[in-house]
Amino acid sequence: MGLLNKIFPQKSKAASGAHEFFKVFNGYTPIFSNAAESVYEMELTRAAIHAFANFCRKLKPEIYGDAYKTLEKTLQFKPNPFMDTSKFLYRIATILSVNNTAFIIPMESERGHIVGFYPLLPQLCEVIEFGGKPYLRYTFSNGQRAAIEFERVGILTQFQYSDEFFGEDNRALRPTMQLIHAQNQGIVSSIKNSAFVRFLAKLQNVSTQDKDIEAERDKFSALNLSGENHSGLIVYGAKFAELKPIESKPYAINAAQMKQINENVFNYFGVSDKILQNKANEDELNAFYEGKVAPFAIQLSNVLTNMTFTDREIAFDNKIAFTANMLEYASFKTKADIGRVFLDRGGFTINEVRKLLGYPAIEGGDRRYIRKEYADTEFLEKELEIINEKQQGVQGDEPADDNGITG
Repeated sequence: MGLLNKIFPQKSKAASGAHEFFKVFNGYTPIFSNAAESVYEMELTRAAIHAFANFCRKLKPEIYGDAYKTLEKTLQFKPNPFMDTSKFLYRIATILSVNNTAFIIPMESERGHIVGFYPLLPQLCEVIEFGGKPYLRYTFSNGQRAAIEFERVGILTQFQYSDEFFGEDNRALRPTMQLIHAQNQGIVSSIKNSAFVRFLAKLQNVSTQDKDIEAERDKFSALNLSGENHSGLIVYGAKFAELKPIESKPYAINAAQMKQINENVFNYFGVSDKILQNKANEDELNAFYEGKVAPFAIQLSNVLTNMTFTDREIAFDNKIAFTANMLEYASFKTKADIGRVFLDRGGFTINEVRKLLGYPAIEGGDRRYIRKEYADTEFLEKELEIINEKQQGVQGDEPADDNGITG
């Protein structure tokens, strides 16, 4: 049994044949295809995608509610038989960044219960109509086809505008990709030229045939430029009218142009050079999480929730959520300060503080402590009411003087 048979049940393959396309409002044919030129083939763009996907690895899946609660451990450790949770999240984030559309399909048991999730990377995806229902029909790079009901599939998108279901392609980044390619080619050519061309020679009394010119060039190189020339002198005969040495200069990258290219890529993928090079401080890391990682986590949570639960189950607060501990991005000093503040107020246990700081739990560390100078606000309010009542009672018993003033 191949991978396709494991992922797609037989009942969903019937729609993989030729059927009518599903009609949408805007008139676009609902088709998604992988672009021939991928942004994943360039070093800088791949680094930007990797930085984002690497942060997404840290997301923790949790299931709230009683329905499918047994699926929580599966999501936290091994969402499908072929990848663990870290690879699962990394792959979804990478596919979404490269194609602006990512597909997730449920893996089911023989009884039809969801037992896992699998991220797909099809060559082509079409929304078709079969039996009065919309289906997603996938075509893979090996030519195999399979289809599944649209309502059972999770679709993550970004840059979604013209298509009802899928994100846009990356043609907006194409000019920047061309600049990167041209600059890389220029660097390679300049290094090759500066490494090999040493002299400019003008021949005389030699035919202009290519083979004669090549023969003289090779002869000159063998006599003067080979490793056997230990004298340091260059000698040539009367066949050369002129011989000029060429000064080799290292190729210098245009710093302003490179900065602009980098900024274009950073803006497109929502990263920065500090994020790519792991130099960001906690404020920059928090900003990256809020602006880039958190929207991905929210969309993934919504997609898997809608795939897994019925409308009734969602109404009873059953959901899947992907969250991250924001304190992971904080410095040790910040973590220590937070632990100190919450520990003596009963907010954290000793083991929770130790976990925050990266230390293992200890025996008896699950108790909470409160400093003695603190008291419960409701308790204080009751004590104040009792004091006020006593004071009012004392004042009512005191006799009044001639002016009507007590005490």
